[in-house]
Parts: sequence; structure tokens; C-alpha cells
Amino acid sequence: MTDFSNHKPPDDQDFVDRARILVIVEATNDIEFLQRISLTLHAVDSDLPILAEMEQQGQLIFVPFGGNNLPSWTHRFAAPGKPEFFLLDHEVSPETESRQEAAETINQRPGCRAVVTRKRSLENYLHPDAIREAGKIDVTFGDFDPVGTVVAKALFESGIFDGLWELLSRRSKSRLTSRAKRWLNTTVASQMRAEHIEQRDPHGEIASWLTTIGQLAHSF
Repeated sequence: MTDFSNHKPPDDQDFVDRARILVIVEATNDIEFLQRISLTLHAVDSDLPILAEMEQQGQLIFVPFGGNNLPSWTHRFAAPGKPEFFLLDHEVSPETESRQEAAETINQRPGCRAVVTRKRSLENYLHPDAIREAGKIDVTFGDFDPVGTVVAKALFESGIFDGLWELLSRRSKSRLTSRAKRWLNTTVASQMRAEHIEQRDPHGEIASWLTTIGQLAHSF
């Protein structure tokens, strides 16, 4: 599996000028997930783009906006006139409604497309089998469970640490959850096979995101 962990795209103005599309996501973990999953899906459908390859060739720029103050980002990159693809986590109400409203605003702009995931976050598209293969832990979760926290707790209780999860401070839980999310979106995402994706994404959402990115990039 290709290692994307040390890849950093150039940030000079020429690179920005040459880019064909901006892919705007909430965090760097989302970038890691999309790079790995696109490589897996391309292996079974060559029409789907490999996002890391597009980035390395200067065709695509990932923009992690941090997940906050979304309305201020709906028109932030309008001036260059490049196609934009926004991928927004569903989260839970009332955040869901806010994201859906922002997506509607973005989708009114020519050459721009925004989607809100059906599941809570990208971690919810991971398969428990891939998690077990990568970390030797068994977890179950639904489409709207906080997978990062579920996995952090399971890893903590797997014998790596002494003590009870419930007795940890909020700060410690947050730190361990952040580490778990990073691991999920890198190591576990790399473990995802095509059959895992098909089982966890029966509606073909991920493939549709990649198709849209490819179409937008070639429309510019």
C-alpha cells in the first residue's frame, strides 16, 4: 500500500494557479482517508481518480478548513473561479442541519458541489474487520456512533494501558480519541479492501464523491 504519510504538496502560487480543483474537507484525517480509499477503489474501477496522484501532479489541492465556521467558507475561494468540491460530515443535530444548509448554498454556485455524508463521519465507513486486522480489537458501531471514541476506548482497554476508561479525565479521553482517529484514517483505511467498502457503503457514496471530483476537475 502506498505510504502518503510524509507527502506534502507544494504551496507556491504557481501550484495553486495550475490546480484544476479544490477539495475542501474538515480535517487532515479526511485527506488521509480519501487518498487511501481512492487508491483501493481505483484498483477495481480505473475510471475513478487516485486523489493522491492528482495532488502530486498539481491537479488537485486539498483544503482542510477545520470544521468550524462553515458559512464563512462557502464563498471563500470564489474569486479564482476554480471548481470546488466540499465533503461535509453529517455529524448529529443541530450541526447536521447547519451543514445541509451550507451545502445548499455551495451547490448554487457554478462549478461547485457539496455533499453531506449519510453517516456521521468518514470513520463510520470503515469496516470492523479492517479495524480488527489492524489493531487486534473487536468493535461494533452504528452509522452515527462516535467511532473515534469507541475505538480509543477499545484500544485503551485492550491491555495496553492500566486503569478504567471511565476514570480518565476529559482531556485524556480527547487526546486518545484524536490518536485513534489518526490511526483509523491512515492504518485502518489502508486495510480496507473493496469488499469492505462495498459492505460499509452499499449506496456507493464514496465512489460518487470520487466521480464528481474527477468530473469537476476535467470541467475546468
